[in-house]
Amino acid sequence: MATFLYRIGRGAFRRRWLVVLLWAVILGAAGAGAAKAPAAGDDGTSFMPGIEAQKAFDLIGERFPGPDADGADARVVFIAPGGEKVTAAEHRAAIEEFVAEAGAGPRVAGAVDPFAARAVSEDASTAYATVTFEVAAGDLTDADRDALERAVDEVRDTGLTVEVGGSALSSQPAAGGAAEAIGIGLAAVVLLITFGSLAAAGLPLLTAVIGVGISMGAILALGSTLGLSMTTGTLASMLGLAVGIDYALFVVSRYREERANGHAPREAAGLAAGTAGSAVVFAGLTVVIALAGLSVVGVPMLTKMGLCAAGAVVVGVLVALTLVPALLGMWPDAVLSRTARGRGAAAARRTSAAGNGGTHWARFVLRRPVAVLLACVAGLGVLALPAADLEMGMPGAEAKPVSTTERRAYDALADGFGPGFNGPLTIVADVRDAADPRAAATAIAEGIRGTDGVVSVSPPRFNEAGDTALFSAVPATAPNDGTTERLVRTIRAERPGVESGTGATFEVTGSTAMNIDVAQALQDALVPYLAVVVLFSLVLLMVVFRSVLVPVKAALGFLLSVLASLGAVVAVFQWGWGAGLLGVEQTGPVMSLMPVFLVGIVFGLAMDYEVFLVSRMREAYVHGERPAQAVVSGFRHSARVVAAAAVIMIAVFSGFVGSGESMIKTIGFGLAVAVLFDAFVVRMALVPAVLALLGDRAWWLPRRLDALLPRVDIEGAGLTMRPVPGAADGDRHAGEPAGEPART
Repeated sequence: MATFLYRIGRGAFRRRWLVVLLWAVILGAAGAGAAKAPAAGDDGTSFMPGIEAQKAFDLIGERFPGPDADGADARVVFIAPGGEKVTAAEHRAAIEEFVAEAGAGPRVAGAVDPFAARAVSEDASTAYATVTFEVAAGDLTDADRDALERAVDEVRDTGLTVEVGGSALSSQPAAGGAAEAIGIGLAAVVLLITFGSLAAAGLPLLTAVIGVGISMGAILALGSTLGLSMTTGTLASMLGLAVGIDYALFVVSRYREERANGHAPREAAGLAAGTAGSAVVFAGLTVVIALAGLSVVGVPMLTKMGLCAAGAVVVGVLVALTLVPALLGMWPDAVLSRTARGRGAAAARRTSAAGNGGTHWARFVLRRPVAVLLACVAGLGVLALPAADLEMGMPGAEAKPVSTTERRAYDALADGFGPGFNGPLTIVADVRDAADPRAAATAIAEGIRGTDGVVSVSPPRFNEAGDTALFSAVPATAPNDGTTERLVRTIRAERPGVESGTGATFEVTGSTAMNIDVAQALQDALVPYLAVVVLFSLVLLMVVFRSVLVPVKAALGFLLSVLASLGAVVAVFQWGWGAGLLGVEQTGPVMSLMPVFLVGIVFGLAMDYEVFLVSRMREAYVHGERPAQAVVSGFRHSARVVAAAAVIMIAVFSGFVGSGESMIKTIGFGLAVAVLFDAFVVRMALVPAVLALLGDRAWWLPRRLDALLPRVDIEGAGLTMRPVPGAADGDRHAGEPAGEPART
């Protein structure tokens, strides 16, 4: 592996103009494809096949074709001024005029008059009208929305307060441009401090932006075909930017180190690709495994997120292995520090040999490994305690800022009609086998109406064939209340008795039931997902480190950091600790997708730092250093760069905390704190403490397993057996004869 990547690095350095041109063509092609591609719409696939709520929803789409199944809707809420009623003549006339105008809008299937539908609160302070469209929200045009917005503005001018919920006018989260700009700005400062060179700081940023541009262009170009959403693209850009900067950072750092060791520019680029590039390849593989493993969860949207993000990581790896050496070939000395450029390689080597902060920290840990180990485990354990209270759900309009009309509409409906009104349960009854279909549907409705916790049940509505009935049940509690979840389970538990007496069957769906079923399914899928990802990654790390205990230690450290990060997420987004500082206006259950997605990404990133840091220790150990000294050597060469990479990732992820999308905000925060815990507590403290206690046993591998596992030479041992290129290449150093082993 190291020799192969060494040749790639030297080849990219030598043919730098060709490599840069090829990447420019790829970027241009991705951009052109994105510009010409149609906007992505709804792919029509089920959110999570197999769960009851999804099967019931699909049945509705089959038996009730049209806007009832998948058309966009707008729930327009009218609130009378203080002390007045919406039933007053002037207010009623304004609302009825709105219904007539909205119903005549383009591609509107219908608008329901609140007075005819009895959609008026008991105190007559609030009413709502439902406007349904013939197409899904993603297929609405600006003209469709503008017509509805004009009608809303006209009724507002009459003195009524009007808020709009539903999917038709739902505010979309802003694109990630601002978040990415914040992350890039902070990363630039960190890189400048780390390298002390504008060129060295700018090169990782430039290559990462190019990689993200290619990835996002491809996602946008394929969005309509594959049904890729804005959220999918945002997460891919988040990860692509973070790992792109980090991977380029490690290659550039190793290049500077090899130049300090006296190697000529092309040779240094080859050695950087062969050593740091090997770590990049296997670190990228662990991230890809974790992200691609999301497909085992069984959520199509999550699978798309994972695969798109994995694709962005692959692009980042390829850029680091080819484009970075090519750009180094264009400015071979620009990325060096002033010391290396001014006083030469010998002075840089002396500075490196004298030790640095990483060396001092490693020696501190090695002197007291037990105390450091206990402190890390205890600290992360305390932070993980809130995770035991984790509640999962799918926050809706109640999680949006109060500045949005959707949130204000949600609050107005809860005030006027009760907290459960925003999350009604949809009951679909299949009465094909009933002797009297209408009597069976009525009996099911009456049975549900008599269940404790149900406020009201609407009259059954039949499809044209008369074999399926649809009605709504309004709970007494809010959608994300634990009591509502117990109500859904109670209705389903009582189903056998109701069905046996009617000859019909029914299922419960709606957004509330869907959220409950999704949360349970994801919870059930978490253990198999972890097993698949951990198993593959343990095998990969065994191949990389030729060890049994180092991969196991890496996995256990990951569990500590991910549990601590989940604890922090629960404390902020569920308990409300410091929520105001992050712009979280409504606390509640953590989004159901969040724990699974966080586990997958954090596992990949945790293995990133494990590979980058421990591979230098392994390299020193293979080259003859004792275990303790190998730990110090690994920290001397890698600690500063790993710390910079971690700070950059934290900066990039923190930029997404300002997103208006609840899931992106939560994931951004979770990833930022997870990287903080994993890089600075687990990898920088717990790892050297464990390796100090294990000694030589850390690198033990049974002979039989050693014979079975392929050898990839991530530590670059094969490069030390390679003769230095001849003088014709211009890479042999003065006083270094041909055929002498190269220094690494």
